[in-house]
Amino acid sequence: MKVVLFCGGYGMRMRNGTSDDVPKPMAMVGPRPLIWHVMRYYAHFGHKEFILCLGYGAHHIKDFFLNYEETTSNDFVLRGGRTELLSTDIADWTITFAQTGIESPIGERLRRVRHHLDGDEMFLANYADVLTDAPLPEMIDNFARRDAGASMMVVPPQSSFHCVELGEDGLVGGITAVSDMPLWENGGYFVLRQEVFDHIPENGDLVADGCAQLAKQGRLVAHQHRGFWKPTDTVKERAALDEAYTRGDRPWAVWEQGGTVARVPASRAGAA
Repeated sequence: MKVVLFCGGYGMRMRNGTSDDVPKPMAMVGPRPLIWHVMRYYAHFGHKEFILCLGYGAHHIKDFFLNYEETTSNDFVLRGGRTELLSTDIADWTITFAQTGIESPIGERLRRVRHHLDGDEMFLANYADVLTDAPLPEMIDNFARRDAGASMMVVPPQSSFHCVELGEDGLVGGITAVSDMPLWENGGYFVLRQEVFDHIPENGDLVADGCAQLAKQGRLVAHQHRGFWKPTDTVKERAALDEAYTRGDRPWAVWEQGGTVARVPASRAGAA
């Protein structure tokens, strides 16, 4: 199944006051950028055809893959000055690099790569900046059985704030942690059918337009996930993931945990 990744936004909250033009999906977590971690997640489950919706800082993403160093995250043997890989990350991936505009909203980026989907009934989509250990096969199977146009992974509220109930006299009637409220947030992992394009206008949004219209028609499925899920909207959140990676606490790295489609044998990888 093809995977559409939205990786053309500015990511202003990740700038930390700098003028760096690196897009947010290229922020580093360990030795690799966020987008690599997201792609490895999908590849682990056998989904290795990627369509990158590029925009701001596109050359950083292109350069990363055009000059990809397999030795950074794979064991190898150096013999007679020649590198022989013992395993590889991306040798069997197909990646389409599509410029979808600097200012385009998510829905418009998706519209602009529709022709790359070859009319596939179902496909996957992701913001390319959120990491999770969600069971992707279960998410896909559940959606495939349903008569719906889209599936959105939802997660419990991540805020540490509290909501305050006020009476007309200004007295507090109750205090509830946001995380304890019966609410769910968009988790950024989508399974979509071609039908979603019928609800996204020019320069529209995937969620506010496409998913909202499907929800009104009872054709939007929510996949509830209470496991690991971490966004990288701020420098602090990215740094926390980087620190977790360093100490070996990386539950999103399902490819390191054995099981389905973890690595490509060296015989298929060739030499660097």
